[in-house]
Amino acid sequence: MSDLLKLIGYPVSFILIGYGAMTILGGHITPGGGFQGGAMMASGAILSVITYGLKDNPFNFSHERMSVIESLGALSYVFLGLCGLLLGGSFLYNSGTDLYGKLPAGISTLFNYPDALHAGIIPYLNIVVGLKVFIGLTTIVLLFYGVTKLSSDYIDDEEID
Repeated sequence: MSDLLKLIGYPVSFILIGYGAMTILGGHITPGGGFQGGAMMASGAILSVITYGLKDNPFNFSHERMSVIESLGALSYVFLGLCGLLLGGSFLYNSGTDLYGKLPAGISTLFNYPDALHAGIIPYLNIVVGLKVFIGLTTIVLLFYGVTKLSSDYIDDEEID
């Protein structure tokens, strides 16, 4: 890639990741949320991969790190859903707001997000979904990039022979 693209691509990818994080954290009171913010964050990472390649990428996309983050996101989603199931009687019951008055006051304050609108577990779900989408979309692009890189290397080797 050109030097100009490498010079601009790195700061723009940080801006995209930051804007995605802002969308995730404000998703319970504004349009957007976990999926949209995760897709924005993935676009920043994808821009970095396309600009620098897999080996020279400034972000460390190791398999272990990505699998830990994705597993953490999935387990956290299930944990929040089970908390709603055990405490409120239905999966993903919003334990922080307690709309139907099913929970004791001590348990509902545990998940009470410090916000004027009392969103309950929704911000936490946005964070977890954002992590899953970010890592999932980035993984798909990394796999496609690696496969096309390997196939183009194979085709180049065939042409030499």
